[in-house]
Amino acid sequence: MSKRCYQEGRHRNTVQMLPPRLDDYVGEDNPVRAIDAFVDALDLNALGFGPTKIWSGAGQPPFEPALMLTLSL
Repeated sequence: MSKRCYQEGRHRNTVQMLPPRLDDYVGEDNPVRAIDAFVDALDLNALGFGPTKIWSGAGQPPFEPALMLTLSL
């Protein structure tokens, strides 16, 4: 399996200033949590979102497909 070359985003549990975690901005009953759980349950490789080619270094590397699908939904 080839190495994935996606941009790395910040994980929501990363400690930062005010509030301490990005996850603290989203309420426990927010619908975005259901969308996030839905996308996490999908087998994106089976849906055709498999590993990308090795990044050539030109331009920006692509974002992770799960992240883009979550944002789209």
